[in-house]
Amino acid sequence: MASSYTDLGVELITTGEKAGLWGQITNTNLQIMEQESGGFLAKSIAGGAQTTPLGITDGATTGSDARNAIIELTGTITGNQIVTVPDSIQKNYVVFNNTSGAFTVQFKTVSGTGPTFSTTNKSTKILYSNGTNIIDVTANLGDLAVGAVTATGHVLPGANDTYDLGAVGNVWRNVYTGDLHLNNEHKTEGNIIDGSKGSWTLQEGAKDIYLINNKSNEKFRLKLEKI
Repeated sequence: MASSYTDLGVELITTGEKAGLWGQITNTNLQIMEQESGGFLAKSIAGGAQTTPLGITDGATTGSDARNAIIELTGTITGNQIVTVPDSIQKNYVVFNNTSGAFTVQFKTVSGTGPTFSTTNKSTKILYSNGTNIIDVTANLGDLAVGAVTATGHVLPGANDTYDLGAVGNVWRNVYTGDLHLNNEHKTEGNIIDGSKGSWTLQEGAKDIYLINNKSNEKFRLKLEKI
């Protein structure tokens, strides 16, 4: 009776079969398990709008891009991208969208759904396949309680104009920042006073505070009253 294979391509030898091949098959199975648990893949998806399938080959590490645990998507994209992994597999993924180009990248199963990196979201997501869809674990970490956080790079929201920093009744004590940039031009509606939209930068001087209208390039000095 011929061997069978798991959804991830591990060969299951039938009793009494594959005489003299057990060592070779076992070594390949161990390599497959290593690939599944910690394998790294850099995959270019450069080009226009397209679907890039990542597959799994039974009993082999080659031709099995979807089996890798860590996947870095690279290349310059000129259209929205879809990357698929096979249906029915159950495993974890860490996916880094390291593409360039302002287009979306979706990571999903062939027949199911999965999360989408927005046009500006060049970040890493922790994901898992439940056999039907790809689930974004990262999206559910919003209530994670942590201590002090020190960032050595940019800290960006996952989507534009969607999330708050602090809340009513749960405010930050002090905010320390350099120049302050204010912009509501991407909103559907303008401000609540006259409905207009604008882009302003507030900067500090030695004795004054200045406002720059980024749309008209006009510059203003705030009138300060000494006390």
